[in-house]
Amino acid sequence: MKTKGLKKDKVNVVTLGCSKNLVDSEVMMTQLRGNNIDVTHESDKDDSNIIIVNTCGFIDNAKQESIDTILRYADAKMDGQIDKLYVTGCLSQRYKDDLEKEIPQVDAYFGTMELPLLLKKFKADYKHELVGERIITTANHYAYMKIAEGCDRPCSFCAIPLMRGKHVSRPIEELVKEAKNLARNGVKELLLIAQDSTYYGLDIYKKRNLADLLRNLSDVEGIEWIRLHYAFPTGFPEDILDVMAERDNICNYLDMPLQHGSTNMLKLMRRGTTREKQEALIERIREKVPGIALRTTLIAGHAGETEEDFQQMMDFVEKTRFDRLGVFPYSHEENTHAFSFKDDVPEEVKQERTDAVMELQTAISQELNEAKIGKSFKVLVDRKEGGYFIGRTEHDSPEVDNEVLIDATKQYARIGDFVQVEITDATEFDLYGTIE
Repeated sequence: MKTKGLKKDKVNVVTLGCSKNLVDSEVMMTQLRGNNIDVTHESDKDDSNIIIVNTCGFIDNAKQESIDTILRYADAKMDGQIDKLYVTGCLSQRYKDDLEKEIPQVDAYFGTMELPLLLKKFKADYKHELVGERIITTANHYAYMKIAEGCDRPCSFCAIPLMRGKHVSRPIEELVKEAKNLARNGVKELLLIAQDSTYYGLDIYKKRNLADLLRNLSDVEGIEWIRLHYAFPTGFPEDILDVMAERDNICNYLDMPLQHGSTNMLKLMRRGTTREKQEALIERIREKVPGIALRTTLIAGHAGETEEDFQQMMDFVEKTRFDRLGVFPYSHEENTHAFSFKDDVPEEVKQERTDAVMELQTAISQELNEAKIGKSFKVLVDRKEGGYFIGRTEHDSPEVDNEVLIDATKQYARIGDFVQVEITDATEFDLYGTIE
C-alpha cells in the first residue's frame, strides 16, 4: 500500500487507439506539465499514483482493449497501488453513462472535448498560451499533427462523428506555429492527420484549403518531410497533387482510405463515389505525381456484402496494386447507419475475406519490394533494434508501413538522421540495404 503523506502526485497517461488519440494525449500532457504537474506517458515504472486512460471506441476489438485496460487499473486502485483513475477519449465519450454504472471505481469519465474539465481535477487551468506547443511521445524526429477534428461524412459503418463531432479545421497560422515549435525541438517529419484531411478548410475558409496549408508548412525551416494521411476520395482537392509535385519536402505518399472496390458496397457504405470514379482518381494521382506510394484501408464483410461484391474488391486490389494496404473485418456498430442493416456476413467469413485480401496484398508487396533491389532511397533512421538500424523511405509511415533494415554490425547510422541507402534484398514488408 502506497503511503500518501506529502508525496507529490505523478500522472501516467496511457493511450489506446489511433495517432489522433496520441496527439490528444500529448496535448493533455503539455497542459498538465504547464501547470507544474509531473506527468509521463506509458511509463514502465510503478511510481505514478494517478492514471489517465485515453480510450478508443472505434470497433469491437479496440473497445474491448479499452475496457480491459480500465479494469486492470481499477483493480490496481482497489489494491491501493494507485490513488486516482480517470478515463477520457472516444469510449468514454460514447458510453460514459454505461461505464459509470459498470466500472464505478473510476474517479471520473471525460469526453473527447472535455480536457478543461479533466484539468480541473488537478486544480489546473487550460493555458491558451500553450496552444501550438506539444510534448511529443514519438521518436524525437517525427510528430503527428492533427489539422482538424471531427467529421461531416455520413459513412454507414463509422461511429467517429458520434465521438468526435462535426469537422472543425485548425487555422493555418496555428498549425504553422506548431510546426515551427516542433522543428525547433528537432522534429524533421510531420505526419498530417484528421478524420478527413481533404475536407480541411471548408468550415473556416469556405473552400478546400489543404493545398495552401501544405505550402505554408513546407516553408517551415527544418521540416524535411511532410506526409499526408486520411484523404477522403470524394471531393478530393487535386490541387494538392501540384503542391506535392513541386515541393521536395512533401512526401510522394498518400494515405487514402477507400473501404471497398464494389460500387454496390460503396453505395451501401454511403461513400458518395463508385469504383469507376475511384479508379479514375487513382489514375490521375499517379499521372500527376509519378512514383507516389498509395496506402489504403478496406473493410471486409460489411453488412450486405455478397460473394460477388467481395470478388470485385479482390479484383480492385489486384488491378490497382496499392503500395500499402490494410484491411479490417466489419464491426457492427450501434447508432451507425449500417446498424439498421442485418449483420449478415458470419464472423468466420469476415475473417476469411480479410485474410484473403491480405494474402493477395502480401504477394503484390513482395513484387513491388523486389523491384526496388539495386535502387537507392533517402531513408530516415527511426531506431536501433535486434542488430539493425531501422528506418523508412518517403513511401512509408511509422508503424503501419514497410521498413528499411541496415546491418548495425557493419554500418553506423545516427537515429533521427537521413541516410542514402541502396536496397540489397527484400521481403514482403521489409527492405534490406547498405548506406552509400
